[in-house]
Amino acid sequence: MSVLSGKKILLGVTAGIAAYKIPFLIRLLIKAGAEVQVVITPAAKDFVTPLTLSTLSKKPVYASFFNEEDKDATWNSHVDLALWADYMLFAPLTANTLAKMAQGVTDNLLMAVYLSAKCPVYFAPAMDLDMYKHPTTAKNIEILQSYGHRFIPPESGELASGLVGEGRMAEPESVVQFLEQSIVKTLPLFGQKVLITAGPTYEAIDPVRFIGNHSSGKMGVALANTAVNLGASVTLVMGPSALKTNNSQINQIDVVSAEDMFEATTSHFDTANIAILAAAVADYKPAQQVNQKIKKKDSSLHIDLVLTKDILATLGANKKHQFLVGFALETNDEVENAKEKLKRKNLDLIILNSLNDKGAGFKKDTNKITIIDADTNIKSFPLKDKELVAKDIFTEILNKINA
Repeated sequence: MSVLSGKKILLGVTAGIAAYKIPFLIRLLIKAGAEVQVVITPAAKDFVTPLTLSTLSKKPVYASFFNEEDKDATWNSHVDLALWADYMLFAPLTANTLAKMAQGVTDNLLMAVYLSAKCPVYFAPAMDLDMYKHPTTAKNIEILQSYGHRFIPPESGELASGLVGEGRMAEPESVVQFLEQSIVKTLPLFGQKVLITAGPTYEAIDPVRFIGNHSSGKMGVALANTAVNLGASVTLVMGPSALKTNNSQINQIDVVSAEDMFEATTSHFDTANIAILAAAVADYKPAQQVNQKIKKKDSSLHIDLVLTKDILATLGANKKHQFLVGFALETNDEVENAKEKLKRKNLDLIILNSLNDKGAGFKKDTNKITIIDADTNIKSFPLKDKELVAKDIFTEILNKINA
């Protein structure tokens, strides 16, 4: 999942030949999960049609203050458009509009939207070599950067005039990558390493059977996705699960047994800043694993069980700089049992959920949690989708870390 997922991007298109790249850019932004609203200059319609941009963005394209074809002359509010956006991106940005931005010239809807914008602004210039090299262009770029706008440098290559050199608008893939890398650096967990465990563990009885539980790993995956969206570098230690993160920014380590999870988790703990152990690790495993399938012979079968290694307690005993979060799934005396686990395992937070709460527990898309901190302060939350629960958990973590 890209950091652009769920973001609202206002795309300003100006009248340059590089406008032919914009349909590809829109496709990539939407594929990354962004919502795109296009505003173009009137002259830009000579280079790319509003119909194409509207079809790809699935939104009307605005080029003027009034819709001329509308008999009622509907007003297109530049203020509403500007306040809607999380980010504003100019691509391609011609020398003409670049100069207008630097001087505050407002002669069309796009410039009025720009001057009303309160969100971060990115700009990707596109012009001929001599125009790009002209001192006024360099000065105008400096002015925009002095406003805090992010400059997406043009690339070198053959230009429409036949000249070869700088001036080509950055390719759509490069623009999206620039946006993602720039946004990540502004996120609260940028530079932080987050370690998360998820799913069940399977403890083999024989080559066919195992001891396990009903955990799906949904909560852990939601936490991993949220951590990435907050800018963190994420390692997800995942027990047997049909779920896949489908996020190239998550280092997923697949494990099977509690011993496997112990080894993977402890080996990554030293470099972690935050560790969240959401996995449902088996407390016991068979004392011996039989190499051949056990045949059904008698009316009963006795299996000796022994304790597995306690991953959470081990991390709690060895933590130094790490912020450690555990989970407690209870069926009775929930709060008291969670408090005892919090203290015994030296945790900073514990996330309590109860099987007595409808909609919470294994395999559900929702969860209902109570968060208890090291000072035994308690905060309860209503039933929510697990993606929203993950955001609540990280909000509490960030509040504690930044306190």
